[in-house]
Amino acid sequence: MAKTKEAKASPTKVTYQYDAIIIGTGPGGEGTAMNLAKSKKRVAVIEKQPSVGGGCAHWGTIPSKALRHSVSRLIEFNTNPLFNASEQRNRLTFPDILNHASTVISKQVNLRTSFYDRNRIDIFHGEASFIDKHTLRITQPDGSFEDMTAQTIVIATGSRPYRPPAVDFEHGRIYDSDTILKLNHDPRHIIIYGAGVIGCEYASIFRGLGAKVDLVNTRDRLLAFTDAEVSDALSYHFWNSGIVIRHNEELAKVETRSDCVIFHMESGKKMQADCVLFANGRTGNTDKLNLQAIGLEADGRGLLKVDENYRTQIDNIYAVGDVIGYPSLASAAFDQGRIAATAILHGQCPERIISDIPVGIYTIPEISSVGKNEQELTTAKIPYEVGRAQFKHLARAQIAGTEVGSLKILFHIDTKEILGIHCFGERASEIIHIGQAIMEQRNGGNNIEYFINTTFNYPTMAEAYRVAALNGLNRLIK
Repeated sequence: MAKTKEAKASPTKVTYQYDAIIIGTGPGGEGTAMNLAKSKKRVAVIEKQPSVGGGCAHWGTIPSKALRHSVSRLIEFNTNPLFNASEQRNRLTFPDILNHASTVISKQVNLRTSFYDRNRIDIFHGEASFIDKHTLRITQPDGSFEDMTAQTIVIATGSRPYRPPAVDFEHGRIYDSDTILKLNHDPRHIIIYGAGVIGCEYASIFRGLGAKVDLVNTRDRLLAFTDAEVSDALSYHFWNSGIVIRHNEELAKVETRSDCVIFHMESGKKMQADCVLFANGRTGNTDKLNLQAIGLEADGRGLLKVDENYRTQIDNIYAVGDVIGYPSLASAAFDQGRIAATAILHGQCPERIISDIPVGIYTIPEISSVGKNEQELTTAKIPYEVGRAQFKHLARAQIAGTEVGSLKILFHIDTKEILGIHCFGERASEIIHIGQAIMEQRNGGNNIEYFINTTFNYPTMAEAYRVAALNGLNRLIK
């Protein structure tokens, strides 16, 4: 008797609630969500905070730069002889400048919320965690929850300040770079532990407000990744402004009192201040995602590994922004989101983030750079020359009273190709983009002689490029 074949059931097509769900509404999450929505995909975002914007809008980039701007304008006013007719100096407190920062944050949140509304992206508020690789649970503070499904899920949860376990961050005089925005008193003396980008920026802010600042650096120089001359310039400027920098120091313990904090260092030094700001590293926000449910594992700093398309080891899970680590810049996160969205739509994305990402450090004065520094070029044995322009020689800087600073151009001796640009001074993060645009030119367009052969408005800070180019070319052996 012949055997009959069993009929095979046709596979059932799974219908997901969304084509994509993005966890987090910072720059990376926003960049991904907007690009997917514009391609007619059904998109939802999950934000654990009451409003969108992520750490960039609420605790990091926007508020710290708004604080810095207020302090910088105060310093300009108090040091400009045109306005300083009397010896009475104007003064602001930290709570004063927080009011301005809050206004900027509110404007940014309203703007970004309108983006989601305009693109018909659903916003859900709550804590997201994985059930499986297509399902997320959104939990509310009262314990209630709802589950959502999507074909693709993007992790854009950002990062948070690292908190040493032995330090009591519940104490009213101990802060990190998030909680410092809740400071409601006016400290006369602050210790900042960690002299990276965040530590140096807040050192500028508090010193500009007139507070005594002890900046504790666990390394041997400030911002070791920057050009050595620029790092030295910042160190000198900090020293000249009264900031006490303590290099190669490690924390032993923190002693808290009702009216002060006493810092004990491994070297035996002790420091007393009104409060302490910890700014020594960050941790990826992955610990509450229940990653084990999908077989995904973060590293010791809570960061996720991704490929060139920002896909994790799970085929339908992507990650962008600070949660993947370097370069941890808002500007880069937007581009990562755009590239991830293209990869989700088409399987891969041929585009990549530019190799020379500009860096802006909003100290007072600012630092900004793009490309290689002198140490890197020397180590690589690349023959280069240096062109410099001092801001104090520029008419626009003299008019504006922003004469502290300089522009440095590094270029190849033979090809004249620009290899790196480093700027220290007011508006450095804006000035750097002029040089970046030329560096990105191809087919011989990247050439320092461009700055000799073009015409700049006069007087402008852009003139620094012509001055630096002439200075550098005059150094070449004829």
